[in-house]
Amino acid sequence: MRIPARSSSGIFTFFYFFLKGAEKGNDRAVRNGFCGAATTAATRAHRAFHAIHAHTAMSQAILETARELGIAEEHLLLYGRDKAKVSLAALASAPRPAGRLILVSALTPTPAGEGKTVTSIGLAQGLRVLGKRAALALRQPSMGPVFGRKGGAAGGGKSTVEPAREINLHFTGDFHAITAAHNLLAAAVDNQLHFGLTRLAPEGVLWKRVLDANDRALRRIRLSTGSAIERASGFDITAASEVMAVLCLATSREDLRARLNRLVVGFAPDGSPVAASEFRVTGAMMALLRDALLPNLVQSAEGVPAFVHGGPFANIAHGCNSVLATRLALSRADYAVTEAGFAFDLGGEKFIDIKCRQSGLAPDAIVLVATIRALKMHGGTALADLAAPDAPAVVRGLENLAQHIEAARSFGRPVTVAINHFPTDTEAETQAVREFCANVGAGCALSDVFANGGAGGIALAETVLATLPEKTPPLEYTYAADAPVRQKIEAVAKRFYGADGAEFLPEAEARLAVFEKAGFGALPVCIAKTQNSLSDDPKKIGRPRGFKITVRDFELAAGAGFLVALTGQMVRMPALPRIPSAEAIDLSPDGEITGLKGA
Repeated sequence: MRIPARSSSGIFTFFYFFLKGAEKGNDRAVRNGFCGAATTAATRAHRAFHAIHAHTAMSQAILETARELGIAEEHLLLYGRDKAKVSLAALASAPRPAGRLILVSALTPTPAGEGKTVTSIGLAQGLRVLGKRAALALRQPSMGPVFGRKGGAAGGGKSTVEPAREINLHFTGDFHAITAAHNLLAAAVDNQLHFGLTRLAPEGVLWKRVLDANDRALRRIRLSTGSAIERASGFDITAASEVMAVLCLATSREDLRARLNRLVVGFAPDGSPVAASEFRVTGAMMALLRDALLPNLVQSAEGVPAFVHGGPFANIAHGCNSVLATRLALSRADYAVTEAGFAFDLGGEKFIDIKCRQSGLAPDAIVLVATIRALKMHGGTALADLAAPDAPAVVRGLENLAQHIEAARSFGRPVTVAINHFPTDTEAETQAVREFCANVGAGCALSDVFANGGAGGIALAETVLATLPEKTPPLEYTYAADAPVRQKIEAVAKRFYGADGAEFLPEAEARLAVFEKAGFGALPVCIAKTQNSLSDDPKKIGRPRGFKITVRDFELAAGAGFLVALTGQMVRMPALPRIPSAEAIDLSPDGEITGLKGA
């Protein structure tokens, strides 16, 4: 551990000598709260030191990070000294050929998640330790999970993107801008209903409102009560907004405008779609989204440049960061590490069949994050017992990982399993995963990036580099663009979920008929499905067999360019748990945010 550049400060000098002998032993104890009630004064000081060190180091570094990438200062819109937005001109002026794209996904997760973000950051840091030019392209966290169950999503331990607290909260205001633009359109729709200026009838409106919060009370509401245009409606979370999807898939300002105009807000009584362009607020929405369209530049705890931009969920949306941010990372680094939400059956599939199809991007390698605790869960171990050693349960749970490996390898890309290490993992459990991967021909490496940062990601980085082909073959999608919608859904269900097919409820059939009649039958599909199972039943862990998914309804995302197939009991506005993470978050007397998980 080195003394920070500003070590003349008394507080840094104190922390350095206080922690020098204790740091090694405390790193593993701190991880994910395993220290429990035994947290010592040294551990608390260790946390405080890293928080202060990270903030001080990052607050001076963003201009240097941009220079490292070859981005001129004139292309930056600075947000303080530790974060910036990058103009689209920087993408147009990129001086070098595109790098190699590494996609990080995972097996079916536990409720706490399996560490895709921390692994992505650690992998990029490991590449940097090996002397490679690496950059990150990650999603922005939603404040719904931050204050709900999961906490933040800026990595953890020694593999974070900084400033983590700001990233997990307001950041550069992108989510607020998306919320405002979405709700402006909703207000314009209701305004034209009020004055009788639209072809829409109240019951034909499909456009809801959004809020970046977990709030079950807003799922079903009534609008304009007591008036002639009273109707049922509701709120979705901002991460599920089609404006979010549109922004993440847009390739330019012109493309963003065209996509916003194509948003379908409802259907007229004659069955024809009513587009956002009819409400004449696209220009105002563009104004609200002017800065939100620009990718955000920050960096990891070890200085890896990170474009953190866009944040659709992968269970109810397409689950990938922005196309613009990914292209920027590829244009400025030899290796760009990106992630897709939840497991490969959700974010991974949508990354390939939606994001890559629309943008022309293609991954050169795929990393699947696995944890011993998730494998034990899929092997039948209760959530409360996941910390106890149980190698036989790990072996049983490998069936879930096998399904994801098979789906990922079907695209002709090398697949590496990253074992995200936890202090409770045993050698026998880890060895079971290594042997399994060797038997199925997948790469495998232990990832200890939470505790050791880039040094803990060297083995993973070396494994991924060793698997990269000299030339990546063309990407073949799961289904043809002109295939019937039902055939597209069945193709995804069979390849990614291991299902026997799909069934469609009458309501879904009726809705699909309306969309197909209106000319939307050729769009890709985005299947909204539980993240807790390969099937559409969250209780079916492991690798279910002999099942079909049930599509109960469809939603149209014409601006984003896909049809959403709803399965199971998926809701687009999450709820808070009995004890939300918000109860532990506070602001100290000196202005420091405390208790924020994942920061």
